[in-house]
Amino acid sequence: MLIKRELYLSHIREYYDADLIKVLTGIRRAGKSKILEQIIDELKERGIHETHIVFINFEDLDFQYLNTANKLNEYVKSKIIDNRRYYLFFDEIQHVKNFEKAIASFKATKNCSIFVTGSNSKLLSGELATLLVGRTVEFKIFPFTYKEALDYWKLLGKEVKADFFFDYLKWGGFPQRFNLVNESAVKQYLDSIYNGIISKDILIRNTEIIEHKFKSVCSYVLANAGKEFSAAKIADYMNTVDDRNMIGIEKKTIYAYLDKMEKAYFISRVKRFNINGKEVLKTIEKQYAVDLGLRTINTNLINFGDAFFLENIVYNELIVRGYDVFTGKTYKGEVDFVAIKNGKKCFIQVAYYLLDRATIEREFGAFSPIKDASPKFVLSLDQIDLSQKGITHLNIVDFLLGKVDLSLS
Repeated sequence: MLIKRELYLSHIREYYDADLIKVLTGIRRAGKSKILEQIIDELKERGIHETHIVFINFEDLDFQYLNTANKLNEYVKSKIIDNRRYYLFFDEIQHVKNFEKAIASFKATKNCSIFVTGSNSKLLSGELATLLVGRTVEFKIFPFTYKEALDYWKLLGKEVKADFFFDYLKWGGFPQRFNLVNESAVKQYLDSIYNGIISKDILIRNTEIIEHKFKSVCSYVLANAGKEFSAAKIADYMNTVDDRNMIGIEKKTIYAYLDKMEKAYFISRVKRFNINGKEVLKTIEKQYAVDLGLRTINTNLINFGDAFFLENIVYNELIVRGYDVFTGKTYKGEVDFVAIKNGKKCFIQVAYYLLDRATIEREFGAFSPIKDASPKFVLSLDQIDLSQKGITHLNIVDFLLGKVDLSLS
């Protein structure tokens, strides 16, 4: 039982019969396999016979023998028995050695539409892209958004209690976690995902990584997701904590580990936008957790009031909705986000509650140095509309549920 993930299907649908290879990437257990199943269901509804649909999950024991490009090639060729179009679905294809060669062969010699998923962006945007330059289209899949989580919860027939939003804010949106009975089971499940990704998608492919140092850096970055990033500060912290195993870690090592975290979809790295210069800078200012549950299991303090949890959820929502998102730099300070879509942009501040005049002035005043006439928004959990001076105030939950939008008209 799973909700239809229309946010993604609406974008993928136009490519069902395109010659481009459809690549679905994202963290493990985000629901990539289920999206493939939903695509297959739609193809069948359109009249495609199941004999012209080939689905292989390479984490299924039944298919683990297809572990090389040659074996995969032979298997698929045995399924293609006529000249009509075939639809090929390869789930977690990174387990196949030299898989990109088989895909390139299918693309060149067969009448087929190819869909691929994987849990490591280096595999899918690296080797595959080298052989098939300009012939792939990538869709990044996240765990459930808040609205998807709420819809799924209702589909399970469960009561939506007043604290459901904070439960999502704490434990995130991995689909399977909503079937678990208590927080202890959820934490154990998230720990298994987290440690499984480290062992399967990072350590096994990167023999140069020192495991205990990587895990320490990874835990620190996730626990501080949304805060301003400094490799030097992380190195200083790691070198001064009461742990001799961490002494001697260098900034370049931290940057290398961050790259591994990003490629395994633990984090999204956010560049800075110079608002006055109207340009994207190379500087990476912040990292956000791809799922908030990963942040929770790596921190001992859950303080929703610091707004970083809310920033994270807003950032992920914007990315899923198709925005390019940056941190904003003005000559006097910063704005949480600059969001750009279809060539138009808006500016966003995220706050917990606007409890007093000083907080209101701080959040709305962040836009004062900006001369750009693009829309400006303050998002918080307040139920009262505090819009002022041409700046729109939105309730975060209403925004996440799609009741209000960031109008870029």
